[in-house]
Amino acid sequence: MARKKKPGDGPPVITLKSVARHLGLTPGTVSCVLNDAPSARAIPAQTKSRIFAAAKKLNYQPNYFARSLRKKRTYTVGVIAEEIGDSYGSLVISGIEEYLRKKEYFFLTVAHRHDQEMLKRYASLLMQRGVEGLVTVDTILQESPPLPTVAVPGHKELKGVTNIALDHQRAAFLALSHLAGLSHKRIAFMKGHPLSTDSADRWDAICDVAQQIGIETDPELTVQIDRDEATPQVGYPFAQQLLARKKPFTALFAYNDISAIGAIRAFQEKGLRVPQDISVIGFDDIPGAAFHFPSLTTVRQPLVRMGQVAAQILLERIEGKRDYPAQVAIEPELIVRESTGEAAKR
Repeated sequence: MARKKKPGDGPPVITLKSVARHLGLTPGTVSCVLNDAPSARAIPAQTKSRIFAAAKKLNYQPNYFARSLRKKRTYTVGVIAEEIGDSYGSLVISGIEEYLRKKEYFFLTVAHRHDQEMLKRYASLLMQRGVEGLVTVDTILQESPPLPTVAVPGHKELKGVTNIALDHQRAAFLALSHLAGLSHKRIAFMKGHPLSTDSADRWDAICDVAQQIGIETDPELTVQIDRDEATPQVGYPFAQQLLARKKPFTALFAYNDISAIGAIRAFQEKGLRVPQDISVIGFDDIPGAAFHFPSLTTVRQPLVRMGQVAAQILLERIEGKRDYPAQVAIEPELIVRESTGEAAKR
C-alpha cells in the first residue's frame, strides 16, 4: 500500500541515480556526461543527448555540495568592489552575476570604499571561504593576489591579473572631436577622484588627444573631484567652482555621467541653458543618462558587458581552458543626445 501523503510533503527529489534508472544506464555513465568528465568523450553523442533530455524532463538539480566534495572545488568566486550601489560598480556586478549564474557558480561580494586595510582583510576572508578566483571592480591593487584575478578596470601590470580596460585614448578622441566639431574651443574639464581606478589614465588620454587636435586644457578651467559619492552631488559643487572663476567656457567634459548631471543642475541654477549656453558631455552611459533633461551626450563604456567578459575570463582561467593576455581592451562608443550643441557665440 502506498504511503499516505502527509501535509507539507514535497515532490520526490530527483537524484543522479533516478535519472540513470529512468534511462536504464549506470549512474557512472550519467555522472560522466552531466559533469562533463574527460571520460565522457568516449560516450556516443546519441547517449549524451538522451541523458541531457532526461535530466531536463525530470528537472534534475545537481547536488553542488557533493560535487564540491568530489572535485575538491567550491565553484565560488569573490567580487571585491569599491562600492556596490554606485552606477559604475552595480552595472559591472550585474554582468558578472549574469554570466556566473549561467555557469552555475556562486559569488561573494565585499565593498572596501578605498580603505586599503579593509581591502586586504576582505581579500583574506574571501580566500578563507574558499573562493577560486577574484574579480575586482574599481579597485587599485597594490600587489598580485594569490588567486587568478580579473580587474575591472585594471591599469597596473601585475602577475596573475588580467586587466579589462576601456580604450581611453579612443574615448577621449570621440568626445573631444565631437566638441571640436561643434566649434567648442574653450572647454572645461572635471577630473576624477584620485582613488578612482580610471582617473589618471583617462586624464592622461584627454591631455594627449587635446594636444593632438589643438584644444587647450586650461588649469583654470579644470577641477578635480575630491568627493567619494555616488550621486549627482559629486559634480554639483565643482561646476559651481568653475563658474565662480569667471573664466568663460562653452563646454564641459565631465569625469562621468553622475558628475555631468550634477554640473547641469549647477549651470541651470545660474540661469545657463544646456546646451545653448554650455554643452555638457559625460562618461559611462548609465541608464539614467538617456532620461535626464536634457538627455546626456556621453561616452559609453559597456559596463554590463565588461562584467560578463571579466567573469568569463576568470572561469576560463580557473578551469585552465585559456591563457589570456595581461590586458583586454574594450572599445568605447559616443552617444550623442541633447546636452551638446553648437558653441555659443559670445
